[in-house]
Amino acid sequence: MRKVQRQRDAAWALEVFDKAPYVTVSMTRPDSSPYGLPLSLVRSGDDRFYFHCADGGEKLDCLKVNPVVSLSAVSRCTPRFEEDKQNFTEYYHSAVALGRAEIVEDDCEKIEALRLLCERFLPKFMEHCDDAIARSLSRTTVVRITLTEPPVGKCKP
Repeated sequence: MRKVQRQRDAAWALEVFDKAPYVTVSMTRPDSSPYGLPLSLVRSGDDRFYFHCADGGEKLDCLKVNPVVSLSAVSRCTPRFEEDKQNFTEYYHSAVALGRAEIVEDDCEKIEALRLLCERFLPKFMEHCDDAIARSLSRTTVVRITLTEPPVGKCKP
């Protein structure tokens, strides 16, 4: 019997995003061509993600023209050869979501997002986080992605 992919609920999909080291954020360039790149995102609540970047660049150019984004993540990916079936397959956990991106203007929200990023990716260095934020806050852009519909997860266990 062939194992089939299973669709999972929004809470499960959010866990996939939380476990994935990178989330691919896809957007549209001003010339309408696609642009996607893996970013280090952190989630806040059930419908918000944040990432940070420099004050300029292609990401921000895209988002100014069209703030609609798609997120995709894979938190587990295990290729296998199933001897009994003589079959190649892959077991995975994946999630996708749609959202709207906005540049965060409020310094308090920016600081909170940067702390969340530090806590997720470098928790052993939290004692340095506030000083680093203070040094770079004025030249760091934080982008909030608010989901516009519940995320969807899929897996092949």
